[in-house]
Amino acid sequence: MNKVEICGINTTNLKVLKESEKIKYLKDMKNGDLSAREKLINGNLKLVLSVIQRFTNRGENLDDLFQVGCIGLMKAIDNFNVDIGVRFSTYAVPMIIGELRRYLRDYNSVRVSRSLKDTAYKAMAIKEELVKKYNREPTVEEIAGKMNIDKASVVLALEAIVDPVSLYEPIYSDGGDTIYVLDQVGDNADDNDWLEEIMFKDAIKKLNDREKTILMLRFFRGKTQVEVADEIGISQAQVSRLEKSALNMIKSNI
Repeated sequence: MNKVEICGINTTNLKVLKESEKIKYLKDMKNGDLSAREKLINGNLKLVLSVIQRFTNRGENLDDLFQVGCIGLMKAIDNFNVDIGVRFSTYAVPMIIGELRRYLRDYNSVRVSRSLKDTAYKAMAIKEELVKKYNREPTVEEIAGKMNIDKASVVLALEAIVDPVSLYEPIYSDGGDTIYVLDQVGDNADDNDWLEEIMFKDAIKKLNDREKTILMLRFFRGKTQVEVADEIGISQAQVSRLEKSALNMIKSNI
C-alpha cells in the first residue's frame, strides 16, 4: 500500500543524505573512492523525483523522465566543486532541469517540424549576434528584419521550442532554500523585448555590465553557472553571488 515504483525503485524507501554527508562523499569521490559516487547518487534520488514532478503533466513516461533526471544528477555530482560554498541541491537542480529540457526538446511526442526548429535556432543565433553588436537585447522586429521574414514567423518558431511557465513557480525547496524558475531559467518566446517582458524593465538598467552579461548568458542562452564562469573568466562562486545580487536588485525594484 502507498508503494510507488519508478524504474523498479520503491520511492518510499529512498534515503536522503544530509548536506554534511553529501560534502563528505563528494570529497571522498574526488580522492578516488568509487563507492562514494554511488552513495551520492542513491542519496539524491528524491531530489530527482522532486524536480520531475513539474514535468509530469506532459504525458511523458515517468520512468524515462526519472532516468534522464538521474543523468543530470550524475553530471552535477561529477562537476560540483565543494569549495564554491553553495548547497549541492542549488547546483544540481538546474543541471537536472537542463537535462530534462534537452530530452523533451529532442524527443517530445508533439513533434516540431525541422524547418520550424531551424528558424528558431537561426533566430537565436542572430539574436546573440545583435546583442554583441549593440550591447542590448534586440527586438523581434530587428531579428525578423535580419532574417528577411515576418515578425509572426519568428515568434511562432521561438514559441515552438520553449515551454512557458510562471517565473515564480517553485522548483525545489531544501531546508528553506527555495529555488524558483526565475532563479534558473528564462523565456525566449517574448513578443517584444525579452528583458522588459519578464518584468525587468527599468530595474535591469541599474545593473552593471558584468551583471547584465551574467543574466543574459544564464537566462537567454541557457548556460550553467560553470559555463558562464568559464566564458567570462571568473569563478562559479562569483557568478552565483553576482547572479543572486542582480536578481535581488531586480525583485526589489519591480
